[in-house]
Amino acid sequence: MELSNEAVPAGQEVENAAGSSGLPGDKALLWRRALCVLFFFSGFPALIYQLVWQRSLFRIFGVNIESVTIVVTAFMLGLGLGSLAGGMLSRRRGLPLLPLLAAIELLTGAFGLVSLGIFDRVGTLALGLPLGVTAAVTLMLVLVPTLLMGATLPVLVGHLTRRFGNVGSSVGLLYYVNTLGASAACIVCAVLLFPFLGMQASVYVAVAINATVAAGALLAHWRMDAHAEADPVRAQRTGTNAPTLRFAVVLALASAGGAVSLSYEIFFFRTVSYASGGNASVFAITLGVFLAGIASGSRLAGEWCRDAAGHGMRRLAGALLVANVSGLLFLPIVAHGDMSVKMMLGIVLALVFFIACSWGALLPCLAHWGVAADHQAGMHTAQIYLANILGSATGSILTGFVLMDHLSLVGTAVVLVCAGLACSLALDAWLPIPARSRRWHLATTCVLAALAVAGLPALSQGALEALLWKDSAGTKKPFAHVVENRSGIITVDSDGVVYGGGMYDGRFNVELQHDTNGIIRPYALNLFRSHPRDVLMIGLSSGSWAQVIANNPEVRSLTIVEINPGYMKLVARMPDEASLLSNPKVRIFADDGRRWLRMHRDQRFDAIVSNTTFHFRANASNLLSTEFLNLIDDHLKPDGVFYFNTTDSARVQREACQAFPYGARFMNHIVVSRAPLSWDFEHWRRTLAAYRIDGRQMLDPSSGQDRAIADSIQNEWSAAQHGDGPSEKGMVEACQAILARTPGLVPITDDNMGSEWRVLLGLS
Repeated sequence: MELSNEAVPAGQEVENAAGSSGLPGDKALLWRRALCVLFFFSGFPALIYQLVWQRSLFRIFGVNIESVTIVVTAFMLGLGLGSLAGGMLSRRRGLPLLPLLAAIELLTGAFGLVSLGIFDRVGTLALGLPLGVTAAVTLMLVLVPTLLMGATLPVLVGHLTRRFGNVGSSVGLLYYVNTLGASAACIVCAVLLFPFLGMQASVYVAVAINATVAAGALLAHWRMDAHAEADPVRAQRTGTNAPTLRFAVVLALASAGGAVSLSYEIFFFRTVSYASGGNASVFAITLGVFLAGIASGSRLAGEWCRDAAGHGMRRLAGALLVANVSGLLFLPIVAHGDMSVKMMLGIVLALVFFIACSWGALLPCLAHWGVAADHQAGMHTAQIYLANILGSATGSILTGFVLMDHLSLVGTAVVLVCAGLACSLALDAWLPIPARSRRWHLATTCVLAALAVAGLPALSQGALEALLWKDSAGTKKPFAHVVENRSGIITVDSDGVVYGGGMYDGRFNVELQHDTNGIIRPYALNLFRSHPRDVLMIGLSSGSWAQVIANNPEVRSLTIVEINPGYMKLVARMPDEASLLSNPKVRIFADDGRRWLRMHRDQRFDAIVSNTTFHFRANASNLLSTEFLNLIDDHLKPDGVFYFNTTDSARVQREACQAFPYGARFMNHIVVSRAPLSWDFEHWRRTLAAYRIDGRQMLDPSSGQDRAIADSIQNEWSAAQHGDGPSEKGMVEACQAILARTPGLVPITDDNMGSEWRVLLGLS
């Protein structure tokens, strides 16, 4: 993007504006700088609250795309409604700005102190409600704090406009510093607060920042003449008293721009989440980069709006066109880059920043060209901001619920590029730019639209493989199966290995004699619990585990809870697992496992099996925490067992052994119970001999090779009981040995989130 030739450094802009603000020059300069510093740090707690509250609400309503979209939309609607309230306040000429900012910060902090407890109590009451009611409850939970946060921008815009006259510059400056503060908070949360302090302590940090900003605002108010009148001559000279665009057009463009911008945000999150295997820190860093791009775009817009020659309009139109080109090239660059992990992440984040920067310039420019610098400036800015928020919420819902449920990642990219081009065309149609520039933009837009529809799918072939395998993609065959829906991306390679959300998630195989996926583990269930009649399984994945358990001759019912219904479509295609879907023993629920357990408090099981994903992935600790183990305990019969994957985490293993009196590690799984485990090898051998899947006998007791499978496990258990051999590396390890080798490891809780935010720092 080209900067204005008339652009001046930020400090010089403040000095120039301050000189005609109705305040003495030095005092006005200090006042405006203080306001920027305060509004920068005001963005810190807002983002911390959003990340913590999202996490808390996901625990209540479940970690699926519906919950994600509802929470994000509720936040945005609250901010939009708050902007209207702030716009009304901005009409009051005698309103003391800094004390008002202090009051908002203190009220927000007061809510933050009690927020997690409120969310937990209300969420328990809201379990099982219809989706629409859940959305309403979520909105009500976050309405008060987001109203407060959203009110600040129009109030400050109204105040600055009265003093300095330039609406676009005021919006650009304030939006820049506040969004930049939120961006910095993302990074601080990812590398400091969440890894070392956890959720509740992070809230306390946010509350402390609220209090500090409030104190700073009051101090600045007491030391400066905040009630000095604006200079009407300055407002007349630099303001937009005769708006360039009709206000209805401005509202429509703000809404469309918000829809495209947030849709791109969701698209980027899907892409980066898949490429990183669901790494929580990478997700937060991507959000930080996106917000930094929005902030930088708003800062550029503020400079363009001070360009008296009128070049800002052409620059904005050109910036949006370049943003659409970047969106068009995003997946093709990824697909054909053959890059290392760090290089790919760097390029993806650079593209995220650049596209966000271009779209971030739209809102301040629209405010500048559509709002007069008068006493209504704050209110009109609030209306533009609300239109932008409503468009963003609409884009979030359409992209999260519709596009990603019916289109592939590439198909979604095509729609977003075309939507961005349509928005760019609409802007060109209404802006008074030279006819030659308009014709050039129109021709370029048509060419880009044709490339997006006809060329982008072909240019993006292999993008999913490249995102998963990075620089090794050239040595791999294309995926054999791909299932994409709003819950995530599931892929299967040519060897039958399943990847869920960009991370290994199992393999299609039920054969003990060719155990390529540790299938001995579900076959071993009867070894721990002699007669597992009623079994609950959290997670379906390839269906291989479920097929083994469903065909266990002693199991009479298998209840499966799987958050992504795409796995059912995948299982239906596989000859060895497809019969699972028609097995009369089996019931499958598409839901979040934790939410399902909370909604079915009266159900008890002989065994609960969870082939849990890697312990360091985003939201994995929801299925590993002490609170979750207590929830599992409530659903077990007195002698029931919980059998789940620790993914070799010593911390998870120790926690399980501390939560239950009896247990042992079996390979990378651990089995725990309130009653002694069976370890009845003779009964288990009989069960294995009786196994039939689709009429095929799975183990021949007369075969020496098949007998050796059971013999090896029995020998391992015998050695572990007598303390012989390296139990940590063996197949079986008793809980006593686990506790002895893992002293000092802290249990995983909902609050500390386990290793999710620590793995990027090399911590467990």
